[in-house]
Amino acid sequence: MLKKALIVFKYAVLSLIALIQIYPFIWMLLFSLKDNNEIFSGNVMGFPREIHWENYSFALQDGNTMKYFLNSVIVCSASIVLSLLISLMVAYAVSRMRWKYGKQLLTFFLLGIMIPGQAIILPIYITIHMIKIYNTLFSLILVYTAICLPTSIFVLSAYMQNLPRELEESSALDGANIYRIFFGIIVPVIKPAIATVVIFSFLTVWNEFMFAYILIGDSNLMTITVGLFAMQGKYFTNWGPIGAALVIASFPTIAIYLAINKNIQKSLIIGAVKG
Repeated sequence: MLKKALIVFKYAVLSLIALIQIYPFIWMLLFSLKDNNEIFSGNVMGFPREIHWENYSFALQDGNTMKYFLNSVIVCSASIVLSLLISLMVAYAVSRMRWKYGKQLLTFFLLGIMIPGQAIILPIYITIHMIKIYNTLFSLILVYTAICLPTSIFVLSAYMQNLPRELEESSALDGANIYRIFFGIIVPVIKPAIATVVIFSFLTVWNEFMFAYILIGDSNLMTITVGLFAMQGKYFTNWGPIGAALVIASFPTIAIYLAINKNIQKSLIIGAVKG
């Protein structure tokens, strides 16, 4: 009897925690279906008295949300692919190869974690202007790739250091070269770490505002965060469509997490066991 009560209590607590976790998204979904009259009349938290699906059509058409969304997808995809490729190679070099300045190189990259974006915005802005890529998506891709590298290298190198040396030694004895060992053995083994890096990099790039606001001046090239900010009016703001745009902007994050959730959990479990 006591065991059953404990099980019921455990699931009740877990259900409560899950509800707390998903409530912000539920609130945002309900908010997106209201108009200004209902919002300012005091019904901010509750269910809408009248559902306004037109908020979504307004956000997609008049609010240019789809254009901002696609710009963010392009920037995110390119930044993640570039940073992942570079960080995989750097992590392999500093964690699996024995050479003189490996630890110093790793320390150099990890210093980037401690530098706040606000401290480097001016030199980056000047550099982007000097190389004449201001107001292009490529400028954001370049900056975001650099921003994602330190954390990605840290996660991947820490994971690779715990792999047994026998993986490479046995493959080398079978005649595999370094590229075959890297792409055919190491990369498949560290899929959980790669999944962790992908989700962290995606969240960093998708939600970034400061660099996107400063380095892009063309409204046709705005990312989703800057586009949502631009939807606010100077004298009047229609909050329903902004809520709808926020819901649309949330879907990629949820979809990516659900797609690689198992690998992330596996990475956390392995890290906990090794720790």
